[in-house]
Amino acid sequence: MRLRALLETDALGLRLLGGEDELDRTVRGVMTTDLRDPSRYLSGGELVLTGLAWRREPEDSERFVRILAAAGVAGLAAGEAEMASTPDDLVLACARHRMPLFSVDEDVSFASITEHVVRQVSGERAGDLAAVVDRHRRLMTTGPAGGGPEVVLDLLGSDLDLRAWVLSPSGRPIAGSSLAGAGPALPAAVSATLAGEHLAASRTDRRGPHRITAAGATYSLFPIRSSGRDLRETVLSDWLLAVEADAGDWPEERLDLLHGVTQLIAVERDRREAARTVRRRLAQEVLELVQTGAAPAEIAARLRVAAPVLLPGLGTAPHWQIVVARVEWEGGDIPGGPVAQALLEEVLVDPDAIGPDPSDRIAVAHTGDEAVALVPLPSVPPVPSVSSDADAEGAVDVTGLHADALLAAIREPLSRGLADDGRLTLGVSAAVHSAEGLRGALEEARHARRVAAARPGRVCAAGHQELASHVLLLPFVPDDVRRAFTARLLDPLRDYDRRHRAELIPTLEAFLDCDGSWTRCATRLHLHVNTLRYRVGRIEQLTGRDLSRLEDKLDFFLALRMS
Repeated sequence: MRLRALLETDALGLRLLGGEDELDRTVRGVMTTDLRDPSRYLSGGELVLTGLAWRREPEDSERFVRILAAAGVAGLAAGEAEMASTPDDLVLACARHRMPLFSVDEDVSFASITEHVVRQVSGERAGDLAAVVDRHRRLMTTGPAGGGPEVVLDLLGSDLDLRAWVLSPSGRPIAGSSLAGAGPALPAAVSATLAGEHLAASRTDRRGPHRITAAGATYSLFPIRSSGRDLRETVLSDWLLAVEADAGDWPEERLDLLHGVTQLIAVERDRREAARTVRRRLAQEVLELVQTGAAPAEIAARLRVAAPVLLPGLGTAPHWQIVVARVEWEGGDIPGGPVAQALLEEVLVDPDAIGPDPSDRIAVAHTGDEAVALVPLPSVPPVPSVSSDADAEGAVDVTGLHADALLAAIREPLSRGLADDGRLTLGVSAAVHSAEGLRGALEEARHARRVAAARPGRVCAAGHQELASHVLLLPFVPDDVRRAFTARLLDPLRDYDRRHRAELIPTLEAFLDCDGSWTRCATRLHLHVNTLRYRVGRIEQLTGRDLSRLEDKLDFFLALRMS
């Protein structure tokens, strides 16, 4: 399509400010950005939409327009929502570089312009997929007929014989082709692999599609990005389109079509993002009440408001669980809270939830680098038993989130996206059944997250079960104290092992692991009991400790754990 056609479409609210002689330029796509230098995301022929957040001084206009012109951009459209009018320095810069310039009426959203351009461009380039853009309006509706991304994926299957899936950053399937005969669902292991490869490729700034082989099949991965923001702000929240095909030898027209499809899906993602506003506000209100020490009755009233939103159709008051996440980037120049918020909204989805958007059961707030999720757990009546104690009548069975399971599901792909400069730590509280327990649950989740932060690795999690153990104490021992304590107890044994190959350290570990049982320890080490007694005696001689005393056993146990 041409720029002239956009100007003639009244519904788009475009007003020409300069470049009338260039209106026959062809538009190949659309991009929304407020980056000072968006060149790495431009391939030429785009209509660039901007809110002018990059402009801090008049000289910025010349620099920005020069970058667009060098990239072969078709035209520039500036929004008037933040400024009363388009700055004169931008008008002059566009005139110097022969860049058509439009202003966008403040009542018209960039999403509306994006949808219109993608629909027109895709229709002109690929008649065999005109149904995709014709039916895109259904993606924007919220009723049962909305269709969502599945509409686009089904049409890719019917018109181009392509199997495709939309995946979250952790590899969770968001949408997939539902056509009969389309084959089995994408295996979870493959989904996680694709998500990890996509995140790794995104951090290297390579332009998609990225081609990889997994489980004997070739996939092409198309990023569905949030343009105009630092990659670290979106890498853990952007979706991806995975197509079971090798796009390496595709014609340019088909590649353009798939890039257009990702823009359609991005509009749907933005719609879902906006739909989470109510749940986020509920979480923020509850969090503020809990942190400020509000009365339990006030918190309980807020929870009664939240329960119907998070658990529609369930009349019983649920239990609640809190998950705290923190994303930290080296340098500290990017706030981690919004990234952690989007991430929790993806990874805490209940796989058994029913409905078009199962994440509508999760409420997540954020502050600073931390995100806090309020997770409702429906109460499930217990199965009656003949042997049930009378006191157990009315009890409920609550199945909550477990840190280990959560970690296993997200560690591999998200570690790739965090690369060498990011870190994610999670803490999970126990379930509580009332407003009185929420403050303790929040502190519990934060303590668990600090335990996770003391562990090595890019993605770490800890649960409330670990807070009643020595594991809670060890991470907070200062390094100098840790070194002095372990050196005093273990260095004599290590030196002796090094000189005599006596294996005193392994013997000590086994002895403590067998709770001081001579017989079990000797059996485990394949030693005669007398040989074991000799080694333990040598340990006691070298360290001046007595392994028959509980205090000395405990000191050795902690020294081994801290080393």
